[in-house]
Amino acid sequence: MKRRPLKAQAVLVRTDIYRQIQTAGTRRRSREISGTGRRCRKPGREGWNLLPGNSQDAWQETEGQILTWQGQPAYVPFFRLSIGCTRDGKEVLGNEDCPYLQIRECPDDVEAEEQLQTVEVDDMDAEVTALDTAGYVTNVRVGQENMSGEEFRKKYELASSCFTLQRYNGKMRITTRGVGHGLGMSQYSAHRMAKDGQTYDEILNYFFEGCEQKEVAEILQNTE
Repeated sequence: MKRRPLKAQAVLVRTDIYRQIQTAGTRRRSREISGTGRRCRKPGREGWNLLPGNSQDAWQETEGQILTWQGQPAYVPFFRLSIGCTRDGKEVLGNEDCPYLQIRECPDDVEAEEQLQTVEVDDMDAEVTALDTAGYVTNVRVGQENMSGEEFRKKYELASSCFTLQRYNGKMRITTRGVGHGLGMSQYSAHRMAKDGQTYDEILNYFFEGCEQKEVAEILQNTE
């Protein structure tokens, strides 16, 4: 059971590696992708962090497996903790390239200790002006400037872009919900789903419905 969410994450990491290789136009043999993977760098709070030390078995047990969409490596983001549901890919990305990234209910996430976090910054003339369907900020006005919720989040190093603003004692209090960008697979929910008996395949299908699980070697063979 413990390795089920790690196996799901291993498939996502490998998919991202292979997708980046294809995007760069670099041809590699499947063993170059499946043979390593514990050290997968990811920028900021979302890129691929170091997988846990006990994930090596999960990596080997899913060797060569990736998720594909229309025959190509899929865009398969994951994050730490949702606000109770994931976000719609079309709203976040502004295109229809990833229709499988839909809003998925994650009710257990709201019970996590990290669900609510509060920080205080210097007071400012700011207000949230737009939210997406899931409740994440898509636009915030700061003075005469407008910025996206993600830009605001990165500027003030917030846990997520689902936040509220409140003036308090001469400061601006920012309360966030969830941890991460909210798109794709919630790691917290993946662990809870595994505890409830769901396999890593079922976890992946829930968050990336419509994507196919394939072997890297099979795709390489078809492109040669």
